[in-house]
Amino acid sequence: MARPGEKLKIAIIGGTGKMGRWFAAFLLKEGQEVTVIGRDERKLLDIRQQLDIETATNFAAAASADVVLLSVPIEAFEEVVKQLQPHVKPGQVVVDITSVKTGPVAIMHRYLERCLVLGTHPVFGPGARDIKNKNIVLTPTTDGEAALAQKLKQHLEDRGARVTLMSPEEHDEDMAVVLGLAHFIGIVSAETLLNLKKLESLEGLGGSTYRLLLTLAESVVSEDPELYASLQLNLPGMAQIEETFQRNTAVWADIIRNKDRASFIRKMTALKSALEARDPNFRKAYENMYRLLE
Repeated sequence: MARPGEKLKIAIIGGTGKMGRWFAAFLLKEGQEVTVIGRDERKLLDIRQQLDIETATNFAAAASADVVLLSVPIEAFEEVVKQLQPHVKPGQVVVDITSVKTGPVAIMHRYLERCLVLGTHPVFGPGARDIKNKNIVLTPTTDGEAALAQKLKQHLEDRGARVTLMSPEEHDEDMAVVLGLAHFIGIVSAETLLNLKKLESLEGLGGSTYRLLLTLAESVVSEDPELYASLQLNLPGMAQIEETFQRNTAVWADIIRNKDRASFIRKMTALKSALEARDPNFRKAYENMYRLLE
C-alpha cells in the first residue's frame, strides 16, 4: 500500500459496473490516481463526467499502474485476464474483487505469474456509503501475497473495515452459506409471496418478522440476475446446501400438515438450545431485528 502522502496509480478494469464505480469513487476520495478501463464508450463517458476521472478502452492503459483492480463478471474473468497478460509488468500488483475466489485466484496465477496477485472479496454491495464496519475477505496463497494482505488489512482496518484472511477454498465454502443460502431463501421467498397474491393487502398488516422477510426478498431480487446466477452456479456445494434446506422444509411442512404440536415444540426448543449454546447473546436476536428495521 501507499505510504502516507504517497499517491498510487490504480487502473480499474470493469470500472463502469456498479462495484467498479464504487471503488473508483472510494479510491478517488482516498487521494489515489484512478483510471477506469472498459469497452462501453457511453458508460466510460458517463463515469468520466460523473467522477472527473481518466478512462481508457485499451488494456495497455494498465501498464503504467501500480495496482490493477479487476472488477469483472466471473464468466468473463479468464478472458479479461488473458487480454491483460501482455500489458502487465514484473512485480505489478493485481487484485480482483469477484465474489468467488478459488477459480479467479487460480486464473491470475496461471496468466499473471510475473505479478503479485491477491484475491479479495468486499462482502458488501454498491449501496454502501463507505467501508466502515464492512466485511472484507483477503485470500493470499503465497508468502508474498500474505505480506501484501497484511499491509492491506492494516490499511483497511485503519478506515474501520473488518478484514479476514483465509484461503480461497475456505472463502468459497463459507460464501456458499453466507451468500448462496441467503440469496436462495430470498429468491424463493419472493416467488412465494408473489404466488400468494396478497402483497398489497398485507402492506399495512405486516409485523417486524414479515417486514424483514419482505426486505430480504426485495433486496435480493432487485439486484443483478447475472451476478446472482454466477454465485449460485459457481459457489461450491450449493446444490447440496439447497437440498438440505429443502429436506428441512419438507419435515417442518409435514409437522404442520399433521398438526403435530408436540413435534413442533420439541424441534423448535432443540433449535433454540443449539443456537443459544453457540451464541450466549442469542436471546437478543429479536431486539437486533428491530434495530435493523428501525
